[in-house]
Amino acid sequence: MRVLLSSNPYRDRGLRAALEAKKILERAGVEAALCLPFVPKKGDRLELPRHAQLKNMEEELPRADLLICFGGDGTILHAARDATIHDLPILGVNMGSVGFMAELERSELNRLAQLAKGDYTTEERMMLDVRVYRGEKLLSEDLALNDAVFSKGSIARVADIEVLADQVLIRQLMGDGVIVATPTGSTAYSMSAGGPIVEPTSHCMIVTPVCAHQLAVRAMVLGAERTVTVQLPKGNRKSIYLSVDGGKAMRLTGNERVEISRSQHTIRLVRLVGRSFYQVVNQKLGGYVP
Repeated sequence: MRVLLSSNPYRDRGLRAALEAKKILERAGVEAALCLPFVPKKGDRLELPRHAQLKNMEEELPRADLLICFGGDGTILHAARDATIHDLPILGVNMGSVGFMAELERSELNRLAQLAKGDYTTEERMMLDVRVYRGEKLLSEDLALNDAVFSKGSIARVADIEVLADQVLIRQLMGDGVIVATPTGSTAYSMSAGGPIVEPTSHCMIVTPVCAHQLAVRAMVLGAERTVTVQLPKGNRKSIYLSVDGGKAMRLTGNERVEISRSQHTIRLVRLVGRSFYQVVNQKLGGYVP
């Protein structure tokens, strides 16, 4: 078994957790390689150990059997696309504040030895294809594990947004924006905006308005087979911004539309501990834990 250890150097200072995990895995007979999930920003002073042999992520992904991410949920989201393309299960180690998708906490690294024995399961999560069109021309496409977020991009105005399901108008929203989320993303920005918490293994899409300037507008849960289209009304000269899984925002005008549908790709998250979803909700989101 070959495991790729991807550590966020801004979260895992000195890559201490990743190096400790490497020792645990190698003692258990697992081959482990260490890499960075992204190229650090120029000028940033990072505590990178001189003795650590850092491999190239793109070269190592095709050779790996499993990917372990050290960081917060953002680190897992960043790795999700590459892991999905190479059909690699992901195990998250929380080095952030919430780490809702992470399976292990920093103090639980010894559990990684279970991987050598095959003592783990995987949990499949649906993803979304997010495509931007101008007319019939495809401008861009992306893959979302959490959500596609549409925002007004300016404090002093209200966005006017149309949301359609299978070409039928279901909402005309006025407010700060709208979120189209997966069940996995239901506990992220969608929840903060008043959307429902959905079991992450479910198959559906959640459409959640953000600060709607309308009394009757509520979040909606749609079937996974629907195609959701988000666009500005015809003749609208304003613009909105699209961000997929917290990535760089893309400006959209009235000439563009975004079509969101269930992807044929899924992601597999490794489960070692056996915590139920309800325990995680209580522990991570400030609920009562008896």
